[in-house]
Amino acid sequence: MQQSNNYAALERRVSLWMASGCGQFEQWILEVHNFQRGHNPAYADFCAGFPDPVDWRDIPAVPVSAFKTADLRCFPEEKTIRTFETSGTTGGQPGRHHFCSLSLYLQSAVRGWIGAGLPTSGVVSLIPHNSEAPGSSLSQMASWLAPKSRFYFNRREELIEWLRISPRAVLFGTALAFLDLFLWMGNQKITLPEGSLAVETGGYKGTRRELPKSDLYRLFHDRLGLAPDSVWNEYGMTELSSQFYTRGLGNPHWAPPWARGVVVDPVSGREVVDGETGILRLFDAANLGSVCAIQTRDLAIRRGADFELIGRDPAALPRGCSLAADELLS
Repeated sequence: MQQSNNYAALERRVSLWMASGCGQFEQWILEVHNFQRGHNPAYADFCAGFPDPVDWRDIPAVPVSAFKTADLRCFPEEKTIRTFETSGTTGGQPGRHHFCSLSLYLQSAVRGWIGAGLPTSGVVSLIPHNSEAPGSSLSQMASWLAPKSRFYFNRREELIEWLRISPRAVLFGTALAFLDLFLWMGNQKITLPEGSLAVETGGYKGTRRELPKSDLYRLFHDRLGLAPDSVWNEYGMTELSSQFYTRGLGNPHWAPPWARGVVVDPVSGREVVDGETGILRLFDAANLGSVCAIQTRDLAIRRGADFELIGRDPAALPRGCSLAADELLS
């Protein structure tokens, strides 16, 4: 019971900090980490091989694959109200992210969306509603952003009919969902009203279908009349509670005030200098119930305090760094 009370108290404090929009990221992420180190047994075992961090960049980051093999939660199992699972796995156990409260996830999703400059009215989802996909964190996010009547997953004719009469649309979907829509449209073209946007989440998980981002954005223009700077990318994952955004082509992703993306050298594990390529490590204070520091499998280029995402391919690094990346991620 004491453990649950501690979680609830810290959750309230983190929530107030996120709502304030103030700084002090280093203080809060270290406090969240210390709580997790004391209340998440699997993570505590992982941290046993690391010294207590003084700087937030030194917080031990679990490889994203740990969510497949370890029970990463800071609360008793019976307090779990929701478990989201990763999609697109080619075999084996999916990653699982457990929640005893969705409060911070809700706050992060909505505040992050607004903070990126995206409108909350006119949102249309090409993602299934969470009532149809309760294990999908992306469906949960979409269900907070769009009314249920504006979910058009696999309802392409109805979507096009609605878009033809809509005063403005903010389309939200996976890259694969948009690609399927564009292929279905063939040579059809509609020009969305001024102020319309699209937000694509990237990824063609396990489908053997891939399209360069520039080609996908050309289809946004050819089929919907949207220029590249009217198309946004949302980068997130089931194992996180926060999202990172970029707009158009060739621009870096930026974080909300309660999260950070750090590009690290696969050999040393330290942050690279500006302009260098490495492995993306993410810090998320809203990930209170699991682990706030995650080592991804994504390559990125450091762009000041932001990062330019390259893709999920550590093998693209020079051979020595590639081997070190594999070791870092294992």
